[in-house]
Amino acid sequence: MASLRIVHVAVYVALLPALGASPVLAEVKLPVPAIDQSAVAKRGFFYVGGRYVGEPGKRIMQGQAYVEVLAPKEQRRPYPLVLIHGAAQTATNWMGTPDGRKGWAEYFVEQGYVVYMIDQPMRGRSAYHPGDGATRMFTAENEQFQFTAIESDGTWAGRQKHTQWPGDGPNKGKAGDPIFDAFYATQVETVISPEETEQRNRDAGAALLDKIGPAIVLTHSQSGSFGWLIADARPQLVKGIVAIEPAGPPFENFIIGTGKARPWGPADIALTYDPRVKDPSEIALVREDKPDGPDMFVCWMQKEPARQLVNLKTIPAVVISAEASYHQLYDNCTVKYLKQAGMHVEWLPLQNKGIHGNGHMVMIEKNNLDIAKAIDDWVVANVK
Repeated sequence: MASLRIVHVAVYVALLPALGASPVLAEVKLPVPAIDQSAVAKRGFFYVGGRYVGEPGKRIMQGQAYVEVLAPKEQRRPYPLVLIHGAAQTATNWMGTPDGRKGWAEYFVEQGYVVYMIDQPMRGRSAYHPGDGATRMFTAENEQFQFTAIESDGTWAGRQKHTQWPGDGPNKGKAGDPIFDAFYATQVETVISPEETEQRNRDAGAALLDKIGPAIVLTHSQSGSFGWLIADARPQLVKGIVAIEPAGPPFENFIIGTGKARPWGPADIALTYDPRVKDPSEIALVREDKPDGPDMFVCWMQKEPARQLVNLKTIPAVVISAEASYHQLYDNCTVKYLKQAGMHVEWLPLQNKGIHGNGHMVMIEKNNLDIAKAIDDWVVANVK
């Protein structure tokens, strides 16, 4: 099966010649990360999904997703990894770090995975059109608050444990620091509507799995909702879900925002429940009496008997949370809700694996490869 999957990649991808290390231009102060060609057999790209919209003579394609693929010389893992980035990001999250270290794409190829990386529809190399809706751009201050300088700019309990953002000096993690600037240069506009974003990503993700076959879906942040939705749409093709700090908690925003959100629990658009839910108002809720720990969110749960997420019940899943991130205070609610709805899902706070000091952007922080190894260990142990 392993050799068949690599051939399958070759059928659908215009495979490119192997690239050598990128030259470092004189004006670039940071090293330029490059894929280690010793592990990569083939690489290429293709597009999935999309449909023509508009009146005759003025039609455009809408909803397509760019997919980049790396195939190892020796495929030792039975299923590919599909890596889906979060809000304001693109697939560059996986390709290297802003200070020039090895990224997750290279690491996972070295472990023997075929790796697929998408640019979300309406993002990056997946075309955005003005008719797709309003966008927002994360400011440098947004990034410092949520991701890079949380120990000084964040507001939540535990943020002071953040030690893993790369760099040094008094301006580490802030605008003007060369590593922060290299990271911020990768940030892009994000469509504001969660419903439109989730629908486009669910459809593109399903189209990708229809093309490549069974795979493990790895999501981060905003794309956490997409993992549950893609699995709901293609339960036979999703062999496992790795949700790194997924969008949450169910039904209400916390810390980063306030007010009602995700009316379907882990998503803003419909999931398949049993008994059937036609409108999310039919999901009867009750709030727990107290949080699971100091400063944590008080979870919303279903009133018993709980409706079941029937298409997700056989798919192993893990929710991974970083020690200093705001997700540490509410990812437990996402896990509890999914378990109540019948999923086999584990909560994995990184500190429980001896991995300390991380914020939200774990794939590019100093110990990113320690976290990648923890993910590979979980996949090997749980995905059959």
